[in-house]
Amino acid sequence: MKRFLGVLIASMFLASAAFAADAMKDEKAKSEKSEKAEKGEKAKSEKTKGEKAKSEKTKGEKAKDTKEEKK
Repeated sequence: MKRFLGVLIASMFLASAAFAADAMKDEKAKSEKSEKAEKGEKAKSEKTKGEKAKSEKTKGEKAKDTKEEKK
């Protein structure tokens, strides 16, 4: 009887450890996907910031050009 209870408890422990390992693997995969998505969004936002800066520079250059033309 004692041997049966020992085997039962050991198998329950091993099953819970295996279940926890599977859960951790799933969480890790989800976090990696979300990190990749965040990096993609950051790259897109940096590109749009760069485009905005370029458009502002061209606006400033246009203003300088119009001033020069008036002279």
